[in-house]
Amino acid sequence: MAPDTDPAALPRDADIRDALELDSLDFLTYVQTLSESSGCRIEEDDYPAFATIAGGADFLAVHAT
Repeated sequence: MAPDTDPAALPRDADIRDALELDSLDFLTYVQTLSESSGCRIEEDDYPAFATIAGGADFLAVHAT
């Protein structure tokens, strides 16, 4: 999605779409990849939690198995 980006350099509270210049399809792919790799089902209603790295991490910490 953003091959030239160093994820560790992104602030945890940065808007992920802006920071990585993701369009809607890229963001969907990002969330689906997180869902598959974490084993956590992420519903469309949960997508706003993934607007930032911190929000996504917090969601997965609570919901991942």
